[in-house]
Order: sequence, then structure tokens, then C-alpha cells
Amino acid sequence: MAKQSESKPPHGFAPAPFEPRRGLRSAHLQTILGNFLRRESGLPPSEARRFQVEEDIEVLCHCHWQPQELKHSAWTLIIVHGLEGSVESQYVIGTGSKAWARGMNVVRMNMRNCGGTEELTPTLYHSGLSGDVGAVVRTLVEQDKLTRIALAGYSMGGNLVLKLAGEWGNDAPRELRAAAAVSPAMDLGPSAAALHLKGNRVYEWKFLRGLRKRYERKVQLYPDKYDAARARRFRSIVEFDDIITAPYSGFTGADDYYHRASSSRVLQNIAVPTLILHAQDDPFIRVLPETRGKLDANPNITFVETQHGGHCAFLADPNGYDGRWAEKTIVDFVAGL
Repeated sequence: MAKQSESKPPHGFAPAPFEPRRGLRSAHLQTILGNFLRRESGLPPSEARRFQVEEDIEVLCHCHWQPQELKHSAWTLIIVHGLEGSVESQYVIGTGSKAWARGMNVVRMNMRNCGGTEELTPTLYHSGLSGDVGAVVRTLVEQDKLTRIALAGYSMGGNLVLKLAGEWGNDAPRELRAAAAVSPAMDLGPSAAALHLKGNRVYEWKFLRGLRKRYERKVQLYPDKYDAARARRFRSIVEFDDIITAPYSGFTGADDYYHRASSSRVLQNIAVPTLILHAQDDPFIRVLPETRGKLDANPNITFVETQHGGHCAFLADPNGYDGRWAEKTIVDFVAGL
């Protein structure tokens, strides 16, 4: 059995142990196959809906509502994707399908600019925009009168979810009942640096290709705002963030951005039941000792660390379900509350 540790679980939640799928103990195999193996969607057709974040900024979500007589009392799970992902990311589809099958409303959220929505905002997107998730939550509470909301985020989306929960602390809307994060980038600086390690360059190159193309589209849409000369070949994520993300987003540089945008600064303030799943063999997500201390000290957080699982993967043998352990564990956690 793979080694697995966890802090004291709130409300009695204890996840089933994770054992990697036969032949898939490798972190890289888990990560790559977890990203590309298609899920069978069990979601019904969605309502595409724009949510206002600021006066000239909107994000696009795809909403799946239970029947009207159940909509307002059912759990609503808001799912936030990772860097260069979208509402069509396989883990978003998989988690949403499992939540829908358990009677939950599902809201798949595109971060600003993602999912082909560059025209909805003149700004870029980055790992500190937790307020975008908060705007979706508040709209669903105030306009839709939803009463039980949970957040789930993967990687960069996990950082946004945890950062929002920590920033809100005890002042969170009472309708926000839970949060969950899979492979969250809680310590952005060390994780960005780890992407530049030799064994992780394939991931870094993939992210950089997507980020550069997205920046080029922003240049085309807003030529007076963005400098086309900056859209060159970048050697690392840190360099991209130092030259593009930071100066266009109000940070003095990459280090300032990573510090201010990391959810690790506010984990101690999280006041709703929260589940965090992390694999020890994650290729590039790093969790600092100080962050581990905050996770262990907060009784509202269940931090589950498995020996294997890679990044946002956690592929187990199909045993009564499709073997996507993290997706099932999130939905079990929320449903159990």
C-alpha cells in the first residue's frame, strides 16, 4: 500500500487510501496520462454565463443546474482549472461529472482570458486573482440564492481557491461551506523554479508555448496596452513572469508576484472545512516547511499527502469507478459535509 499521511480530518472525513494504477507509479506517467486520458462526460448541456468581476472584466462559466425544485438547496461545486487550462480540461470534466451524478449543481469556471475569452478583459490573468472566484461566489449567492457552495481548484486554480478562503477567513459568505484543492501551487516561487529543472522542462515548454500565444492574442486585441516586442521566446516561467506577468499586473517583478499571490501567506486564516491533496512525487509543486506548519496547525484543513500520484493525476485502478481518485475524493468530501 502506498504511504499516505494526513492531518486530523475535520467533520470525520477520511479519504480512501490512494494506490497508483498498476504500471503507473512513475510521477511523470501519472502526470502526462492524467492530463491526456479522456473522461466520459456525464454532464448535461450547460448554460454559458458571464460573471462581472470589475467594470470591464468578465469571466465565462459553464453552469449545469439540477432541476429547479432542487437547485437552490443542492450543493453547488465551482471548479477552477490550472495554468493554461479551461473548463474543457479533463479533470474539470471528470470532477464535474462525478459531482453532477451525486446531485450537485456544477459551475465550471474559466479564469479570465482562458477558454477563448481574451476579449472579455483588457488584463492578463495570474495566480493571485482570487477575487475572480469570489465574484462568481457572490453572484451565485446574491442573484441565484444558492445556499450551499463548495470550491474545488486544481494546481493554479487550487492556489486561487485556497487564497480566497484564506483572505475571506471568518468573513466568508455563510453559503460558502467547503473548499478543496488538488496539487495546489501554494508556494509559487519554489514551484516555478522547480519547473526549470531538467526533468521538468517538457512541462515548462508546454506552459510557455501557451502563455506566449495568449500574450500574442492580447497584443492583437489591445495593441496600445501590450508591447509586441516582448512576445519573444522565453527561457523559463520565471522569466515570463518577470517580463510579462509582473509589470502588466501591478507587481515589481517575479519575486514580488510570487510572494503576494501565494496562498501560503493566508492558509492560517481558512475557516471553512478544506481538503488539500498533494503527492510527494509531484514533479514541480513544492511545499515549504513553513507552509506545512500552517496546514498542520489549522484544524479546518485536511492535508492528505500521498507517496505517488504526480501532478493533478492520482490515477488508481478502476474499482467500482473510473479510477480518478482525486476527483472522487473531492466529491466524497463535499457530499459528506
